[in-house]
Amino acid sequence: MRVISNTKPEKPLLRILKKTSGRNNLGHITARHIGGREKRFYREIDFKRNKLNVTGKVVAFEYDPNRNVEVALVQYKDGEKRYILRPSQVQLGEDIFAGYDVEAKPGNSLPLSNIPIGMPIHNIEIHAGKGGQVVRGAGTLATILAKEGKFAHVKLPSGEVRKFHKECFATVGQLANIEWKSEPLGKAGRSRHFGIRPKVRGTAQHPGSHPHGGGEGRSGEGMKQSKTPWGKPARGLITRKRGKYSNVMILQKRKRGKG
Repeated sequence: MRVISNTKPEKPLLRILKKTSGRNNLGHITARHIGGREKRFYREIDFKRNKLNVTGKVVAFEYDPNRNVEVALVQYKDGEKRYILRPSQVQLGEDIFAGYDVEAKPGNSLPLSNIPIGMPIHNIEIHAGKGGQVVRGAGTLATILAKEGKFAHVKLPSGEVRKFHKECFATVGQLANIEWKSEPLGKAGRSRHFGIRPKVRGTAQHPGSHPHGGGEGRSGEGMKQSKTPWGKPARGLITRKRGKYSNVMILQKRKRGKG
């Protein structure tokens, strides 16, 4: 259940989010189906959690229009305020910490080496000190399966098991807004407010616009394999670089959906 505080966003942590509508500097569409949307402010999120060994108190939960998980406003003992991604188990008024020797409880950030095996975590660093880059979506969590040498084996929400250096920081707990996928949009206008423009089926288009287009009546795709508007295979084509340098960190590949 969502718990949003009736407080205004923290002004020093806001900045205007530039609107591109999916176009580049020449005005050409480079990302389709993007446009419109409401004016948004971007909230500066503390992904690094580098304010070590300073007590922080959760003073508000707020909606963030730029992500599907709420954010928590944390006020530290020295007066500084920062936004973090909201863990579902953290309550208003609760104290949270970041550091090497802090307790492994929801909301606290500490190195993987100090987090017990089997505990849910999120906002995990890929490179120590760079800030959390993975497991940041609503309701997601990862789990430490084992620790071996300098690395911890972590199972990600996709099903992939990957090695992370033990010095990398992660935040304990599952992220909030677990039921966000179950929430219906209600009307087409809500998508437009999000900046999502309508998609037109390829079979409904002109043959000059899409490989599936043309034909008399409902003629279907008319080809063995579905194609993108640019003639490339639309399903089953592996786009990840085969010789990527970080492949050595993958112990088990992610689960592939039905094509």
